[in-house]
Amino acid sequence: MIPLKTQLTLEEFLALPEGDITYELIDGEAVPKFKNDEMAPKFFHSSITGALFILLSTWAQGKGRVVIEWAIKLTRNQQDWVPVADLTYVSYNRLSADWLQDEACPVPPELVIEIISPGQTFGEMTEKATDYLKAKVQRVWIIDSRAKTITIFYPDILPQTKRGTDSLEDSLFEGLQITPKEIFQQARISY
Repeated sequence: MIPLKTQLTLEEFLALPEGDITYELIDGEAVPKFKNDEMAPKFFHSSITGALFILLSTWAQGKGRVVIEWAIKLTRNQQDWVPVADLTYVSYNRLSADWLQDEACPVPPELVIEIISPGQTFGEMTEKATDYLKAKVQRVWIIDSRAKTITIFYPDILPQTKRGTDSLEDSLFEGLQITPKEIFQQARISY
């Protein structure tokens, strides 16, 4: 970890050397975006994010928006909660096509996708998925790049794990026809 002085100017922050840790400048301090070095997204995580963005954005044209790492204004345990999902899909029915603000997503999206990073566990992500559902997100996909699976969490039925050529088809996402195999192949992660 890079030793940092407590208060930094913008110029000092921008001059910090790049490394494996991603920092954010908050109240004059460089704060790690991830809890530890292991959790920083690596190649598989980034490649899957890119593949999903391409596949979902193509499908979502005229239906809604797909956004990478967008903060979402939610409530958890009667308190404000602002998670930053790896990918978010929100339809124009929930957030109109003419909405254009540079701020956190103001409504619970239909879909939140989280990709397990090194240092995270499936159990931790399951807890987060449960929190998303309680906050009125309609679907949560947890992607495990090592197992090459996608577990879908629903508000009213048990989670389902999909792999290979299993369809991710869902009445909530009319016309979306993709499989885990297609996603991992698009990400150029051998299947």
